Amino acid sequence: MAKVLDFLKSSYVEVTEKVTWPTWAQLQNSAVVVLVASVIIALLIFVMDKASSNLLELLYGITS
Repeated sequence: MAKVLDFLKSSYVEVTEKVTWPTWAQLQNSAVVVLVASVIIALLIFVMDKASSNLLELLYGITS
């Protein structure tokens, strides 16, 4: 049980004293980067989906 308490105490000290937490501005900048990257990836997947869909429709139209 003492090992568990030592672990919890050292974890608390590490989180409160040794970790450098980002500022609010850094969090906002990171959120914007994630949002922009997500939109770009979603658009890329949308374009790839539409292109493959159109290609398959063209191929199925030729063979039928």
